[in-house]
Amino acid sequence: MTGRQGRQTPAFEAEVIRTEWIAPHMIRVVIGGQGVAAFKSGRYADPFIKLLFPREGIEYPHPFDPGRIQDELPPEQWPVPRIYTVRSWDAALCELAVDFVVHGDEGVAGPWAAAVRPGETVWFAGPGGSYSPDPTADWHLLAGDASALPAMASALERMPAGALVHAFVEVAGPEDEQDVATPDGVGVTWLHRGDRRVGAALVAAVSALDFPAGDVCAFVHGEAGFVRELRRHLLLERGVPRERVSISGYWRLGHNDETWRVVKRDWIAGMEADEEEETASESDR
Repeated sequence: MTGRQGRQTPAFEAEVIRTEWIAPHMIRVVIGGQGVAAFKSGRYADPFIKLLFPREGIEYPHPFDPGRIQDELPPEQWPVPRIYTVRSWDAALCELAVDFVVHGDEGVAGPWAAAVRPGETVWFAGPGGSYSPDPTADWHLLAGDASALPAMASALERMPAGALVHAFVEVAGPEDEQDVATPDGVGVTWLHRGDRRVGAALVAAVSALDFPAGDVCAFVHGEAGFVRELRRHLLLERGVPRERVSISGYWRLGHNDETWRVVKRDWIAGMEADEEEETASESDR
């Protein structure tokens, strides 16, 4: 970014290597080439990148430089950013896989992923990340919708041997289930949404779970409505320490990515206010 926005991370220039439909509503796009040779996914199970989609009809400087773009062009001409989890990174082949949820022509990234062809150029910045399974935890809880599945699958692959894991994934129906590599003895509980609201099955499943004894390391991500419900359940009803929960609303019903970013800070503040009010109420009893 510029002085107006702060420092902008340099962008990687990559090319699309191949695409593969891995479920009716999810496509995997593998990008790579020597332009991403310096990419490092880091230690996190949820490494994410910021894809930068050029706006139609805008000529950008070459080489592609986000800082220069934001210095020289008005905001309405900046590339459209979308954040996605890196499903896998093969340093030897310089290939990075990203899974996209696709619902027809809805959104920016999904339609792009469905239409993109090998050889096309893509730009991205990153990676970031914040979560990895804690090997010292007594057990692990993973809960998310399809948007969180790439991070959850990556986390399952990183689980220590012998880990006790309860993993719940909500998808539209049985046709959207995927093969996920897990440690021995770890199974994924697939929840089919059907006609219910997004996340209702996840809230019910986690609420009904007989929590094992001991310290839990939890990961709860996806649509903001159910994430808020589960955050309250875990922190206030189950007494899980805040530092033991990785929790975030990736998206929100009724909002596109831009409007969700605008209100997300207020959403987080609202959750924190709920917790403070509940804590104060408990102390008065």
